[in-house]
Amino acid sequence: MRVLVATDAWKPQVNGVVRTYDRLSAEAPRLGAELFFLSPEPFSTLPLPSYPEIRLALVGEANVEHWYRQIRPDFIHIATEGPIGLRTRSWCLRQGHPFTSSYHTRFPDYLSARMPVPLSWGYALQRWFHNSGAGMMVATPSLANDLKAKGFSNLMPWTRGVDTQVFRPRKSTGPSSAEPVFLYVGRIAVEKGIESFLGLDLPGAKVVVGDGPQLDELRRRFPNVRFTGPLFDEALAQEYAAADVFVFPSRTDTFGIVLLEAMASGLPVAALPVTGPIDVVRHGETGILDEDLQKAAIAALSLNRDAVRHHALSFSWRNCASIFLENVYQANRDAGHQPANRPAPLELRA
Repeated sequence: MRVLVATDAWKPQVNGVVRTYDRLSAEAPRLGAELFFLSPEPFSTLPLPSYPEIRLALVGEANVEHWYRQIRPDFIHIATEGPIGLRTRSWCLRQGHPFTSSYHTRFPDYLSARMPVPLSWGYALQRWFHNSGAGMMVATPSLANDLKAKGFSNLMPWTRGVDTQVFRPRKSTGPSSAEPVFLYVGRIAVEKGIESFLGLDLPGAKVVVGDGPQLDELRRRFPNVRFTGPLFDEALAQEYAAADVFVFPSRTDTFGIVLLEAMASGLPVAALPVTGPIDVVRHGETGILDEDLQKAAIAALSLNRDAVRHHALSFSWRNCASIFLENVYQANRDAGHQPANRPAPLELRA
């Protein structure tokens, strides 16, 4: 089973979309599948206005045609609504080739946070994009309900995973401190609501891990906060394990892989009761969900870290890959698309 994934988000970007598909590509061969990526890598790019680390590929339908002929995939999946996603969608519709898509980012909310653009315009554009596909994968039930109410159709559930070997509780090797440490991990950008975390009156220390367009500004404004910049693998896992509470101030995330990474590290979560946290965090057990983020962060200090870790063990990248591949296959079959070389049966959710 060969799947061509068209994505505008790819390395060296650091975000949940890139991490998700990177892990999918590693898990797919164990399930009898191969993932190939049509990404910005081979193309000339331009920086996204106000977000220069995101590069927009200069790509045409001829490029999509070329990659399709080179790879000869059984199925096509579109991960993002950028130039690559748009060109791939257009090519699929002209060729009569079904495609699946996934809803990773609330772009209308992100756009409205930067410019005076009505939310309704952004969601109308996203409906136009996704509803022409055979199925759109969404990460949580609350997100599915919200998008269904906004007129999106053909919704398919798809969860996420976490590496519980890398992200795990660890014994501290640094100096002990009686003061609690409150941690944020993610993009440092206005849509993440990070300033609401930095402005909280909390005992102890605040640590911010990540990069983004607001990093330099917030470093100047909050000199008492430790900004580490982006961290990966062991270095990132150690920051999770050394903290006392993970604070997630975002109202716009569709899932939040960092929530799973924190919980796998035994780190309780303080978050708002919104899409993402309400589906991933068990209130009162693995975290505290409250509109008062200060109250949530302090209450989370008393939660049992072993129980937090135990809940995260139910999320695996293997299961994430299995659901993704099953969704792709079922959506295309329902759309009447049977590849000339029928893919081998998958041992799904093994």
